[in-house]
Amino acid sequence: MNALEKKPLTLNISPNLGRIIRTIIGVAVLAWMAVRFYNVLTVDPFGADVWTRIAISGLILGGMYALIAIGYTLVYGILFMINFAHGEVMMIGSFGGYFAFEILKNIPMPTEADPKLTFINAQPVLSIIIAFLIGMSLASMSGYFLEKIAYRPLRGAPRLVPLISAIGASIFLQNAAQLLFGPQRRDYSNPDLLWRGSGWTVEIAGSPVIITYTGVFSFVLSILLMVGLYMLVQRTKLGRAMRAVAQDKKTAALMGINVNQIISQTFIISGALAGAAGVMWGIHNGLINHYVGFIPGIKAFTAAVLGGIGNIPGAMVGGLTLGILETLGPAALGIDFQLKDVIAFSILVLVLIFRPSGILGEALSEEKL
Repeated sequence: MNALEKKPLTLNISPNLGRIIRTIIGVAVLAWMAVRFYNVLTVDPFGADVWTRIAISGLILGGMYALIAIGYTLVYGILFMINFAHGEVMMIGSFGGYFAFEILKNIPMPTEADPKLTFINAQPVLSIIIAFLIGMSLASMSGYFLEKIAYRPLRGAPRLVPLISAIGASIFLQNAAQLLFGPQRRDYSNPDLLWRGSGWTVEIAGSPVIITYTGVFSFVLSILLMVGLYMLVQRTKLGRAMRAVAQDKKTAALMGINVNQIISQTFIISGALAGAAGVMWGIHNGLINHYVGFIPGIKAFTAAVLGGIGNIPGAMVGGLTLGILETLGPAALGIDFQLKDVIAFSILVLVLIFRPSGILGEALSEEKL
């Protein structure tokens, strides 16, 4: 061997070293959280009424996250891509419900008892149904055309290309909504039946706790929609076709399934769920603008990853878990409630490090694996 030649420098790193480092980081984080939680319970404890209010808020928020997360999961399960414009589809649905309520509250239906009565309070249940139908229809159409224009031409492209297209579609929809509806925040005009702030009052630890009508309505409707979707996917002909396309597109096409049609219907269904979440967001929280879907959309993606991307029950569990952790986290750790977003995205990082497959595991076909 030539004396001038040098042997390459190699480092023999144990394959278990990375696992050991992750374990040390995990233990350190858990120890820090335990100390903070102990301080909250002993130094400046919250009452049972405060914890109850926070937990209720977490369940309501988690139900909305779960609805949006299911849209990510449906699309990922079939196309193996992340639809980052899904939050903007939710935003379009929320504006659909807003304008429906605005129109209905300006339709006069006077009576002798109330000469100023309008349709929205004369027929509150019908008004809510109309708002949801309009919001979900607009969101479904948005999802349908989004797939037709932004994703279908790129179906055979490398996986990074549709992802960039999705980010571009998200920015486009945000700016289009800002040009159409203006940058100002808009206040939802709920029927008196779902007036924000009103609800049932229960006494916990000697303090009154209000369980709002809008919160109960949003949570119950979220659960019903999630159960309905699960039954559709598991028990109907369309659901079987969706699962077949997710498993193997070529074989599904040979068996007579119209793959393009099933993919379009998947975007329509995911858009409808996002639109319902958008209307519920407006009814419960009140204020919306062109940016209203971005943060919930990203957090719903976090919920989908937390539960197991591509797994519908996982999206449900992940959404509810994230909502509860996001609201309980600041109180349990004794930090400012404005840092709840930090907790949500920290959960995403920790899940990707310690359990990338999520709580219930990813649902991937053999071809994708």
